[in-house]
Amino acid sequence: MSLIIRDMKEEDEYYVGTCTHVNENNIEREESCPRRISWLRSMERHGLRVKVAILNDEHAGFLYIMPIEVSPLPIQGKELMAFPCLVSASKFSKNGIGKKLIETAEEEVRAQNRKGIVTIGFFWDFWFMPADYFLKLGFEVAEKRGQEAILWKQFDESAEIPQFRKMNYNFKPIEGKIVVDLFWNRFCLTSDVEAQRVREVVSEYGNDVILNEYSATDQKTIQQYGIERRIYVNGNAIEVGPEIDKNALRGTIKKAMIK
Repeated sequence: MSLIIRDMKEEDEYYVGTCTHVNENNIEREESCPRRISWLRSMERHGLRVKVAILNDEHAGFLYIMPIEVSPLPIQGKELMAFPCLVSASKFSKNGIGKKLIETAEEEVRAQNRKGIVTIGFFWDFWFMPADYFLKLGFEVAEKRGQEAILWKQFDESAEIPQFRKMNYNFKPIEGKIVVDLFWNRFCLTSDVEAQRVREVVSEYGNDVILNEYSATDQKTIQQYGIERRIYVNGNAIEVGPEIDKNALRGTIKKAMIK
């Protein structure tokens, strides 16, 4: 087995930009790819790094890591590095790809003279960012909120314990209009695709529907609202999971119009 972990090269960008969904002929993901890569590359000057795993000359996973001061995660902390997600291809699950990516990320934390590493994991029976996996790798729970938890490793005793940012959303109605408040982020393929779907659906209603966008990749926005991804229609939150279905959003808007 030949495993290499490296900083993202040009030949890795399509794999990373489509979040492993290569050559699937999915127009939305294909269009999202250059938007996401452009953002990732622009953040390198702020310390963001994309670590890519190559197993036997085949892409096997990746991880983004960045200073918490520029992270879109709703975590408040100082002098830490944060990673929003860890991607490891399922067919390579028994090759320790995830563990090696984490080890490489921890090396980056030390190289940038940071005091620890942090992420958000979930105590649920689902493949995405399972908290138990990170606990086995030596992470500890800094704070828990429902099924989600801030997980971290402390490399310096002076490191401050990270905390969730408080969610600060207050609906501001506009008389005679339906208001859609979209919280989204560029680092996540799902969120980026979803945001574009919301824009397209809202545009169908002309001046009857108002769209307010809040990008968590803007630090002022994440600091003010503490929300990285959510959709509200007239102040009512829509459950997020996979990218929202356009017809589901249309149905929600129509119900709001009837009220």
